[in-house]
Amino acid sequence: MSLPDPLSRIRIVLVSTQHPGNIGASARAMLTMGLTELVLVKPDRFPHPQARATATHALDVVERARVVASLDEAVADCGWVVGLSARVRTLGDEPLRPWQAAERALAVAQEAPVAFVFGCERTGLLNEEIERCHATALIPANPQFSSLNLSQAVQIVAYELRRAAFPGQVEVASKKKHPWFAPPAAEDMERFYEHLERILLSTGFLDPANPRVLMRRLRTYFNRSAPDRNELNILRGILTSFERPKNRRIPLAPEDEGR
Repeated sequence: MSLPDPLSRIRIVLVSTQHPGNIGASARAMLTMGLTELVLVKPDRFPHPQARATATHALDVVERARVVASLDEAVADCGWVVGLSARVRTLGDEPLRPWQAAERALAVAQEAPVAFVFGCERTGLLNEEIERCHATALIPANPQFSSLNLSQAVQIVAYELRRAAFPGQVEVASKKKHPWFAPPAAEDMERFYEHLERILLSTGFLDPANPRVLMRRLRTYFNRSAPDRNELNILRGILTSFERPKNRRIPLAPEDEGR
């Protein structure tokens, strides 16, 4: 039985978004981190072809986005609502950092939906919109230039949510999922070490009277680097080239031509 997705009850709310391209870009930022619930409060232009174009492969998030008439409607069922703001307000608690908000959001989301609310591009969240939020969060950007594109702000929050939801876990597409990346068997590593020792003895690099210390260090090095099967085959091929060098013509350096 699979565990419920810890991000499934996290909602991104965009208020009065002016540029439809920012809606699609925000949807893309969400999906890259596993978020899928998007609510739009009075967007200027939506649906819109540009929202679809900038969503790229997150088109499903855009098409399933819910459009509502007010922020109250967008967050009515939420147990915790966080407003993102680049300004520190004179009233209210100290704004949370995104990672702090993410950790608390995941705890609350076990009991009720949680919303992260982003204001329009020109003004951000208005005071009356901030009042509808239970907490605020501030992205610690450059104080001299703290303005973030809307989708960039969504991306940062979405990343922190994913990091909190899956600590130490990498779920993105990785070369480690390819068969050739699998670690070599222990016996293959032993054959490599035997091959390496044989070559180093033949070149005189390894003292036949006392090979153990150097070989132990080399074992430690290669065990730490953990070569995959493909990399181990390359190393074995290099060693074989010392035993059976191929007669390939080495091109002359420019300074050696004509000599």
